[in-house]
Amino acid sequence: MYPGKSGRIVIDRVKRNAGQKGEERSVEQAEEKKKREKAYEQYIKEVTPTHNLWMQMFKAFLTGGAICVMGQFITNFASNILELEKQDAASVCSIILILLSVILTGLNLYPGIVKWGGAGALVPITGFANSVCAPAIEFKKEGQVFGIGCKIFTIAGPVILYGIFASWVLGILYWLR
Repeated sequence: MYPGKSGRIVIDRVKRNAGQKGEERSVEQAEEKKKREKAYEQYIKEVTPTHNLWMQMFKAFLTGGAICVMGQFITNFASNILELEKQDAASVCSIILILLSVILTGLNLYPGIVKWGGAGALVPITGFANSVCAPAIEFKKEGQVFGIGCKIFTIAGPVILYGIFASWVLGILYWLR
């Protein structure tokens, strides 16, 4: 039933050889895995765009500054030339900036401004108007209700929701104070 001493030696040799072959395979597999990982890292380096942080900040500063200068010009024009009160002039400025943003989005010019100016174009009120207008324009072919009506609040909806929620919480905290 049990092999003799010589049979055990043969079995041990077979097991040892199988173990060595298994170790050789695992070493080859580990080397292959390292090669694949290096190739993947190289691919990621080639595909990942590099950004110059200082240039991006400069472009954002210029873009945001240009929007603010335009807003200040509109406010000054409304208050000095049209002789509106300060608060009314600020409202006119907001309305005109929103209108310009929507028009530029409709003409597909605002995405280029955003691409160049980054946060300088996305942060002001014009960026919010763009984020409301862009989905409506993109999904208008799906109809008034399911296209424009549903998609217009994809970006603006969470902002409005959390804005209302935050004002509600702050109002309660103010009331409790």
